[in-house]
Amino acid sequence: MESLHKLVAIIGPTAVGKTRLGIDIAKRFNGEVISGDSMQIYRGMDIGTAKVTKEEMDGIPHHLIDIRNPEERFSVADFQSLVEEKIAEISSRGKLPIIVGGTGLYIQSVLYEYEFSEAPADPSFREQLEKKAREEGNEAVHRELALLDPKAAEELHPNNVRRVIRALEIVTSTGRPLEESRNGSKPRQKYQSAVIGLTMDREKLYDRINRRVDQMVSEGLIDEVRDLYEQGLRDCQSIQAIGYKEIYEFLAGETALDAAIVNLKQNTRRYAKRQLTWFRNKMDVEWYDMTVEADHSKIFAEIFKYIEGKLQVKSNT
Repeated sequence: MESLHKLVAIIGPTAVGKTRLGIDIAKRFNGEVISGDSMQIYRGMDIGTAKVTKEEMDGIPHHLIDIRNPEERFSVADFQSLVEEKIAEISSRGKLPIIVGGTGLYIQSVLYEYEFSEAPADPSFREQLEKKAREEGNEAVHRELALLDPKAAEELHPNNVRRVIRALEIVTSTGRPLEESRNGSKPRQKYQSAVIGLTMDREKLYDRINRRVDQMVSEGLIDEVRDLYEQGLRDCQSIQAIGYKEIYEFLAGETALDAAIVNLKQNTRRYAKRQLTWFRNKMDVEWYDMTVEADHSKIFAEIFKYIEGKLQVKSNT
């Protein structure tokens, strides 16, 4: 185990407080942060992805933010490769790498030996499913996946059409569910890791999400999305992100602004629920409840102590 790089991963639902904790851990243990969010990689998508600001970074280096243009595709395998490079680079400088994010599959791909299926792409099959999604809605394609691979359907949101279609490609070409095609054996840990999970009373979390959305709107979310819309960006991976697709519907005249904001809040709450379910079912996590705001310093102290013991690292204080 000692030959493996040491790594901290901070996971949990949106709006629970991961960003602040990541920065505090980096200060305490001479670390650098790697974003584990699948949408913060995109330039020009700052407000809707709750991207950390320069002021919030407080001098702590952050990696894998603003590395792609919104029209570019970015896969889990791309993320896995880039993060592994960053972990090696940060570790080589005597720093502690800290992944902070809520995209479960992305984090899992880094922590565990996780082989991606070599099932070949089938352009005609893909085109057929894309047409079905356009004509009958994303849910129709997702229902097909649920019939063939219920577990994969649970993991994938219907609006993530690209990955739903890929999962259908894999199960139809290999005859095996997505999970088996990833790795037939129990995954092996690639790092000496401390995985910190933050959770919160659901009603309080939902209230924080609602207030965060209101704050995003007041900070200029509509204008941010309008800029992308007016650039002609359509049907690309980035625009499927929560916070963008809802406002796109408003800009396209498909819904009123108030309704778009209500949808955005609802979709974010649902996403937070799925995040918690994913992390609890997929990973070995040390959970901390952030419900009581006044006790955050006490909780952080417990987390620091856990990291010291788990990774055998010394703090700066």
